[in-house]
This record gives sequence, structure tokens and C-alpha cells, in this order.
Amino acid sequence: MTVRIGTAGWSIPRRVADAFPAEGTGLERYAARFQAAEINSTFYRSHRPGTFQRWAASTPDAFRFAAKLPKAITHQRRLVEAEELVAAFLAELGPLGGKLGPILVQLPPKLAFEAQAAETFFRGFRARHEGPVVCEPRHPTWFEPAADALLREMQVARAAADPAVVPEAARPGGWPGLAYHRLHGAPRLYFSDYEPRALDALAAQLGESPVETWCIFDNTASGAAGANALELQARLSS
Repeated sequence: MTVRIGTAGWSIPRRVADAFPAEGTGLERYAARFQAAEINSTFYRSHRPGTFQRWAASTPDAFRFAAKLPKAITHQRRLVEAEELVAAFLAELGPLGGKLGPILVQLPPKLAFEAQAAETFFRGFRARHEGPVVCEPRHPTWFEPAADALLREMQVARAAADPAVVPEAARPGGWPGLAYHRLHGAPRLYFSDYEPRALDALAAQLGESPVETWCIFDNTASGAAGANALELQARLSS
């Protein structure tokens, strides 16, 4: 099955710039080496249709974007009474067309699992969107059986995250039709490189996945993400 490796955003750090083509926009150069990227800017603000159209046109046919759900839905509304915001966001993503991959629902660390609110939100989301959805919860209650069962029912994958808030958070969960890994850097969040031994273990795990698998490096603050993504890609290729 497809294993997509990429980074949060598509900046090319200086330390690995020689591994990318010298010509083209930043996205065009990035997409020459990777098949996926997360659009994290959608978490903070809206984008014009032309921006999404330009991004879609700048990438090869096999390339896919994951798009992060706006914080107005996840952090401000906390998944409650957000139907209009969800509809607007999905419409905004329309110009990506077939380049749209999973929509990422990253929840605030203090948002505990509440069955009725979660079911109402995801059922409403699914009524509007049939494509892949992945949730990255960060409160321990989301890793209990009831939450996992709801995500499976709603066909929402649960991201495997590093660092993991509980042991279960290190493994994909929820709907088993998609595996999605988000690596934020450890021990220093967003900064730390991943050691060769950790990348070896990750490559072995991804290589055995029976479903489409995404692995996104979010340790971008020090430029580690691009380097780690290339190193992991090389391990899988060999």
C-alpha cells in the first residue's frame, strides 16, 4: 500500500537543500521529493480559492495535501455548534480537487472525550464529507475503548503521535482503513531530530502497514523535519 512521507508545511531547510531541485517554487521543489504535505496554515486562517488552485497545479498527480481543521472549530467551539464553520471550511478546500487527502482534526490537550458531543460533531462532519479524516486527540480519555469505538464507527482514523500522551497514543487507532503518524520531535517538542534507531523502527512499522499510511514530521522549528523525512524515505526505498 501507499506510504506517504512529508512534513508540516513544505519549507526546505538549508541543511538538506541540495537534495531538492534548484529550480521552481518552494512547493514545486518539495513535491519533487515527497508525495504529501500538511497544510497547517488552515488552522489559523482562511485562504483564497486561487491559493488552493495554485498549490494543486504546482504538484504532481500523485501528490496529496492533508488540511488541518481551523482552530475556530476545534479550540474555540470545541466541536460544539460548529456546523456552519465546517461547511465553510469544506467549501474552501474545494479548489484542491483530487489533491485533497485527509482532513486533520487536532484537538486541544484539555478537551476530554464526551460521547454525545463527539458523536454529534463527527456524524455531522461525515454527512458533509466522505473523504479520509484523521483525529489527533491529546487528552487521555480519547484513548479509552468508548472513544476508539466511536471513531471506528465514524470512519475516523486516530493519529499515532510522538510524543505520546499515553502509551496507546503512539499507535494508530480508530478506523483501521488509514494509518497516520505525526512526529513532533522528542525530547524537545518541534525541535529535536529523530535518532537513526528511531527511524529504523519507524521504517519497519510503516513498511508492514496493510493500508494507506501517512507519516508527517512536525519537528520543523530547527529544520529537522525535512532531514528526517528524507532519511525515513531512504530507509523505506532500500
